[in-house]
Amino acid sequence: MAAIFMKKRIPAFCGALLSIVCLCGCHGARERHEFAVPETFDETRPIEVSFWAKNDTNITQTRIYEKAISDFEMLYPNITVNLRLYTDYGKIYNDVITNISTDTTPNVCITYPDHIATYISGADTVVPLDQLFADPGYGLGGSKLRYDGPTEAEVIPQFLKECEIDGVHYAVPYMRSTEACYVNTDMVEALGYEMPETLTWDFVWEVSEAAMAKDADGIYAVNGQKVMIPFIYKSTDNMMIQMLKQRGAGYSDAFGNVMIFNDTTKELLQTISKHAGTGAFSTFKISSYPGNFLNAGQCIFAIDSTAGATWMGSTATHLDISADKLVDFHLEVLPIPQFDPEHPQMISQGPSVCIFNKSDPQEVLASWLFAQYLLTNEVQIAYAQTEGYVPVTAKAQQSAEYQDYLSRAGEDNELYYDVKIAASKLLLENTEHTFITQVFNGSASLRDAAGQMIENVTKSTRRKETVDDVYFEKLYADVNALYHLDQHADTDGKRELGPLPKESKLLLGGLAAVWCGIFVYFVIRKYKK
Repeated sequence: MAAIFMKKRIPAFCGALLSIVCLCGCHGARERHEFAVPETFDETRPIEVSFWAKNDTNITQTRIYEKAISDFEMLYPNITVNLRLYTDYGKIYNDVITNISTDTTPNVCITYPDHIATYISGADTVVPLDQLFADPGYGLGGSKLRYDGPTEAEVIPQFLKECEIDGVHYAVPYMRSTEACYVNTDMVEALGYEMPETLTWDFVWEVSEAAMAKDADGIYAVNGQKVMIPFIYKSTDNMMIQMLKQRGAGYSDAFGNVMIFNDTTKELLQTISKHAGTGAFSTFKISSYPGNFLNAGQCIFAIDSTAGATWMGSTATHLDISADKLVDFHLEVLPIPQFDPEHPQMISQGPSVCIFNKSDPQEVLASWLFAQYLLTNEVQIAYAQTEGYVPVTAKAQQSAEYQDYLSRAGEDNELYYDVKIAASKLLLENTEHTFITQVFNGSASLRDAAGQMIENVTKSTRRKETVDDVYFEKLYADVNALYHLDQHADTDGKRELGPLPKESKLLLGGLAAVWCGIFVYFVIRKYKK
């Protein structure tokens, strides 16, 4: 009888132990629970929604937010939206991370998918939106909405795809931009070059080097000044990411595997070092904002976001230099340089809107109603007109109002500033050529690392340091350690979860001891009998 007893319980013991091991193997895995959409929105009680957004001290953008809130509150009188403005997306990110631990996150937040990937590392921090998208009443274009919102099919697919993490939508796009090369074509022609149909890296490097010619007094021939930095890049992380993409080289994969430390990266950095050494190339972090040099006639190729178009040109809406330093010149807005002009590739970027989970489903639904309101034509078109952004919905892009706006380029230097509208058209005409990087917990750090390598190489070259194989070996190791890039994923495509917490180890040890005790007890009983 004891033998039968033991035969039944030993498999049970093994099964229980296996279950424990399996649970341990799931340590750190992110739980996902779809939000259960309430059948009806409760309008009988007041609900407050906190909204964190970014604004570059642009009073027009602030007024657009305020008007959107006011109009929305008229539609839903029981909802109060409290706006909190930031001047930097990084500050929003830091505050959200801090507030997650105290469960005091905002309800609605304008942020980036790279940041959202970190927010959702905890269970149910950010609301998965797929159920909300599809809800017939309160979903995208739903029948119960009190405003004319877009359907899911009317959101530009490439932009909506950017809000997807591990196959789940955690945000909706708000605005989109890409990068543009703002070119002083007068100086290009003065150097004896003809502008190509598509900029290439070889062309930009060649013209930039030609612009370094000086006379005996140190005056640059091309501009008659003592200052000239022909090529300045604002976002060096985007520079490296796009160069690697255009070359078909590794950056990262969907599992979070870091692939950036490769031979192509080294080759690109060697080229950058060469031109940094002559002074033909510099970065925003080293030399300052490229638009300032461009507008002063001290830069030929200034690469910045299309959203920065209002800072480019001698008649720009926004200027950071005095009027006496401005130089009148012909400015063209072109896609970034390419390695293969026949297959252009450029990054798609821009803020998205996510919703944070709360214990009250009605509060979450109210947050979704407001987030979705930001996709209406009135908000999308108004905000897109402030800078070189484009609306994220076909509904807004194809509207008569927006098409009229695009057709009036150059009527003034404010609303219809020609450089700003040209930047918007650049993205509209090249949306199919845009790409995005993989988003995962740690992708924001990888992005920073990509730019840091360019910054380091440029600085080292300017300091006359030797940039050789030994240098790159140390650079890769330093950047990898600085941004903890080896902690995000392992080589077989599975997330690296790290060691078990102390409490888990103690629990497992206790459970193992109990089962061992039970096993020994029955063995002793068997031999006694």
